[in-house]
Amino acid sequence: MVIKKQFLLHLEFRHDSVQSRQEYPYSLPIIKSLNRLDFHPKITYFVGENGSGKSTLLEAIAVANRFNPEGGTKNFNFNTRASHSTLADHLRIAKGVSPKTGFFLRAESFFNVATEIENLDVEAYYGGTSLHEQSHGESFMALLTHKFHGNGLYILDEPEAALSAQRQLAALYRIHDLIQDGSQFVIATHSPILLAYPDSIIYQCSSDGIQAVSYEETETFQVMKAFINHPRKMLQFMDD
Repeated sequence: MVIKKQFLLHLEFRHDSVQSRQEYPYSLPIIKSLNRLDFHPKITYFVGENGSGKSTLLEAIAVANRFNPEGGTKNFNFNTRASHSTLADHLRIAKGVSPKTGFFLRAESFFNVATEIENLDVEAYYGGTSLHEQSHGESFMALLTHKFHGNGLYILDEPEAALSAQRQLAALYRIHDLIQDGSQFVIATHSPILLAYPDSIIYQCSSDGIQAVSYEETETFQVMKAFINHPRKMLQFMDD
């Protein structure tokens, strides 16, 4: 058997191991329709409305790869609040080669991860400054620049949360450099900038389930394009 030079190949959802399909997250349309998803060797994106389940699925992928549910590297083992689902227990993930490093980033618990980084090694401030002494956006860029390396598996949940448009573009440049150095990314995002990487696969999560779409077919792109092209028209409700 030829093993592809990527870390995650595909996942399969084991429907037969779930006791109740009526409970969250198994009641979500994207989980009900989930059978198999292929990972792109460079970037796999998940997009969709709030509540669609994309972050829940991303978390399960991270946990199934032995990352801490709240984020960090595989060496992190803190637990501020046990709130992750059991979805990871029902995923079977086919893997290729093993990554040399990796990180699970989720915007909602980044403060807790930054605290744990300092607890583990007070001197290991990324970029020479404590992550807590930088803005949220600056600390994420410091993490991306100084902690993320080549041949790594990086799972990012809404990394754009603290980034300006210019910083999002800078982050995409850095992601490209890491991909060129053998890294693989799985990203859930609302950002049309981060979503624009051309050599990738995009899965749109909606009430109809989960399906692969082109960049231009995503609601993220379509809404932003409509707003930029016709802002006054999109804001006509304010004139009522």
